[in-house]
Amino acid sequence: MKNFLNKFWDWYERHYLFNLSIATLLFFVQLFHLYWLFSDIILSKFTGHSHFLFPSIWGTVSAFLDYSEIPAIITTTVLYLHLLRKEFGYKILWLLLALNIQWIHILWITDEVVIERFNESFSLFHWANWLAWIAILIDYLELPVIYDTVKRLIAEIKNKIKSPKS
Repeated sequence: MKNFLNKFWDWYERHYLFNLSIATLLFFVQLFHLYWLFSDIILSKFTGHSHFLFPSIWGTVSAFLDYSEIPAIITTTVLYLHLLRKEFGYKILWLLLALNIQWIHILWITDEVVIERFNESFSLFHWANWLAWIAILIDYLELPVIYDTVKRLIAEIKNKIKSPKS
């Protein structure tokens, strides 16, 4: 098993830019879902109407895009495990936690639960309303991960441009 893992991590390192690109792209798509969540769900709760600028079918598309979160979490978890193997850092550990807490949102408090709770009358002290807000906060923990992967990808591309292999 150890030999297999060593081969995998060697392969991962050789194809780091490719792997980083896939993880970044998969998570970058989540920005549209977060935009939908904010403009159509959260703002609707406070203002009484949607501020989503796209036709309503894009809300459904956003829900499907949200399922790309599963491969995004897996590929980005592998990315952060790779980085931790190279050098331990609390920032990477925090990003790994922020990333994998998404499983709670995916498996337990889905967007459907949030929408259902927000479509009912709002009571500040009702526990289910708090669960909906917790789910939203968990969803937005993706932002530091998206920022970090985009920043790493840009730095890696710049590095490749400066020192191309012969």
